[in-house]
Amino acid sequence: MSPVHWTSLLNFTIITFFLFNFNLFLTTSQAIITNPDYPCKPPYNSYPFCDTSLPILTRAQSLISHLTLPEKIQQLCNNVSAIPRLGIPAYEWWSESLHGIATNGPGISFNGTVKAATSFPQVIVIASAFNRTLWNAIGAAIGVEARAMYNVGQAGLTFWAPNVNIFRDPRWGRGQETPGEDPMVASAFAVEFVRGFQRENSNVGGNVKRNFGRRSLSDGDNDGNNGLMLSACCKHLISYDLELWHNFTRYNFNAVVTEQDMQDTYQPPFRSCIQQGKASCLMCSYNEVNGIPACGDKELLQKARKDWGFKGYIASDCDAVATIYEYQNYTKSPEDAVALALKSGTDINCGTYMLLNTKSAMEQGKVQENDIDKALLNLFLVQLRLGLFDGDPSKGPYGKLGPKDVCTAEHKTLALEAARQGIVLLKNRNKFLPLKKNSVSSIAVIGPLANDTSKMGGGYTGIPCSPKSIFEGLQAYVKNVNYAPGCLAVPCESTSGFNEAISIAKDADVVVIVAGLDLSQETEDHDRYSLLLPGFQSKLISTIAAISKKPLVLVITGGGPIDLSMAEGDERIASILWIGYPGEAGGNALAEIIFGDYNPGGRLPLTWYPEAFTSVPMNDMNMRADPSRGYPGRTYRFYTGNVVYGFGYGLSFTDYTYKLLNAPKQLTLSGSINSESKKKIQLQSGEGYQPDYIHVDKVESCNSLRFDLRVSITNEGDMDGSHVIMIYSSMSNKHAGAPRKQLIGFDRVQTTSYRSTESSFLVDPCNHFSFADKHGKKILPLGDHTLVLEDLEHTVSIQI
Repeated sequence: MSPVHWTSLLNFTIITFFLFNFNLFLTTSQAIITNPDYPCKPPYNSYPFCDTSLPILTRAQSLISHLTLPEKIQQLCNNVSAIPRLGIPAYEWWSESLHGIATNGPGISFNGTVKAATSFPQVIVIASAFNRTLWNAIGAAIGVEARAMYNVGQAGLTFWAPNVNIFRDPRWGRGQETPGEDPMVASAFAVEFVRGFQRENSNVGGNVKRNFGRRSLSDGDNDGNNGLMLSACCKHLISYDLELWHNFTRYNFNAVVTEQDMQDTYQPPFRSCIQQGKASCLMCSYNEVNGIPACGDKELLQKARKDWGFKGYIASDCDAVATIYEYQNYTKSPEDAVALALKSGTDINCGTYMLLNTKSAMEQGKVQENDIDKALLNLFLVQLRLGLFDGDPSKGPYGKLGPKDVCTAEHKTLALEAARQGIVLLKNRNKFLPLKKNSVSSIAVIGPLANDTSKMGGGYTGIPCSPKSIFEGLQAYVKNVNYAPGCLAVPCESTSGFNEAISIAKDADVVVIVAGLDLSQETEDHDRYSLLLPGFQSKLISTIAAISKKPLVLVITGGGPIDLSMAEGDERIASILWIGYPGEAGGNALAEIIFGDYNPGGRLPLTWYPEAFTSVPMNDMNMRADPSRGYPGRTYRFYTGNVVYGFGYGLSFTDYTYKLLNAPKQLTLSGSINSESKKKIQLQSGEGYQPDYIHVDKVESCNSLRFDLRVSITNEGDMDGSHVIMIYSSMSNKHAGAPRKQLIGFDRVQTTSYRSTESSFLVDPCNHFSFADKHGKKILPLGDHTLVLEDLEHTVSIQI
């Protein structure tokens, strides 16, 4: 086996190695100087809420009973003041950990013993790996570093991540923070990240359950009282995907969403995050949904608790309670806004609006003390599950975590592996890549981001441990690497830097141009208007391509899709790689791919639209196409127009062929439909009538319809590589509003050159072959359904 093969196999085992050795972080770290600010120190440990032998509900109720009304009101903001008479220190609820410990939010500080934390790729890049095990491992690694930083007083225990909103519109500035446009992928990411990060265990304050095997998405519910290493927060509930576009802002935008789209697109990631991920926090969004502010929508927030079984606290996005009155004018006064939010189920306000207005709302009779107590119960239950009132945290299950557990070699290697797996090869004409190491004597690296590590993480980034630029990564392979920015900055507003770039490009064996986006183009509170490369970037590319000895390698940064039609069709551009925001190890990962030490296998988690898509109003929330008004729909599931690159697109240095090893040809529902439904069908339509569909809730036993789909994948090339298998379903009997196709399963497998590998998928027709009708009810169409794997198709017929 060649060195490349050994390297590829070694890289793929890193994640598994990390998961199996994760417990060592809790047992081998040396004792640390514990954060001195914690409740229940002597002599205050005699209070019932400090008694770990009591049920946490009893402890939470005890804590509430000891608070005065002003102290209760003070608990309703993110920055909670100390209560010296009870020995309770101040607490900051707001910490961020989207893809590593971030500087956003006052709960994090890098001014103490810990000066940096591992910076993983931005979420959209992590999602491109389509690897559940990787997602769980990243959540677990970030969790270790977060708890370690808490132990030395540099972080809280409650973190407001992940962002699981659907990347609905390609112009959205925060789409980079999400797992992409597919609700199934977003759901799976939410589950794995939260499970890894929270490290839920069955004993509050006691021994920790240590199980890092892969768990299915059908794990049963618990009572919501299990202990937590940390608290994760799925945000932003719901239909939040617009920052600032024309006259619409996230503060005043009313997202008009059909019940159909709500059920099968917008809600699934949050439902999964709660039901399978067991998230202990939800964050409600700024926007209105069908005319009601999300943080004041009682039906929405209580649905999470009653229908989805949510056990945790609900936080407002920062100043979202103020937005109800100040921007949306939904209420007549600040007091009304506070009353609406509290009574609807918002437990804590990021900001000061509840802090400032709750007292007057009570004086006006709009808020009762019981409303506050309900919110505090949800808040304190989570803090108790975190062990905050269990006494000295150094004696708890995570007390040995400290600075030694941040920026570890294992975490930095995991960040490198995440970048490797997330980078997507979009074009590779005549197999230009990988480059042969001994045949390249000089490289010209051009682009404002090619030698800049400060922007490689995207939004919600902290201080990275050991960042390496693209320029530095390539220097590890070729001694003669020259750099010129070409454009002075990403907006590329002039051509003044072109001459220097031309000069170094003329003499180089290979030219690598780094173009695309940074946070000046897409970020929180800033959407894009165009899908084209900013400023003169396209001109820079074409200018260099005209004088380069060989075709170019084009590297694209940024989280949002770009119309690269000009580059895709240009023969002078041999290869295109999308790296997104690849994190601190992105420079090394890219160099490894360019020189063949890693075989790329990432796939796009979102559609890349042409520039013409910008004629579609960004404020139109409809997913389904509407030809009557020239509306093309959104995402691969419903979009009917042309694409630059489709969802799931991604190339490799090797070729693959596939076989479906087993799948049924027909499934019969007769034994699965309850007798009442059968009678209704006969009464409404007559004996012998065959309906077009059946409501899923009328199927008594969906389990009886499930089947295993086994797939064989053969690596037909001379390089090993990890490869993403994606299984779709489509229906031949086209019902109104049905998806064109939908992803029902994915897996990332390690393949060996000229050998076959098998993978299996559990197909649940009630879930994977169904969709929401216009009333938001899931229906299962009868007749033929097609399973699609690349160029293979298999038909499964469903009959009554």
